[in-house]
Amino acid sequence: MLAVSDGEPTVRIDRWLIAARVFKSRTLAAAACDGGKVDVNDEAAKPARHVGPGDMVRVTLPLGRWRILKIAAVAERRGSASVARTLFEDLTPPEPPRPARTQVYRPMGAGRPTKRERRDIERLRGR
Repeated sequence: MLAVSDGEPTVRIDRWLIAARVFKSRTLAAAACDGGKVDVNDEAAKPARHVGPGDMVRVTLPLGRWRILKIAAVAERRGSASVARTLFEDLTPPEPPRPARTQVYRPMGAGRPTKRERRDIERLRGR
């Protein structure tokens, strides 16, 4: 860890992301930083950016999801999941509930669906 003038310990953002178990490896964390997927205090972060307690980190994840984390403590090494949970406060809003899937009912032994029924089934499945 690197100590700054005010006594607060800091660590590189790519190391902190793996210690907090946001990414599985430092390579993935560094690639996310280089790709603009990680913001620290609303500014794009490079892998070498130092962060400390109180900083806000926003990470864009695959499938359009994202997480907002407030750093509570710093660590350079990846530890257990229980230790990783103590490194941040998760401020990510809950995901909206998924719409209920409607079920297409076809009685047993009704044979193959007609062309119209097949199109209705595919429309419900989102194809």
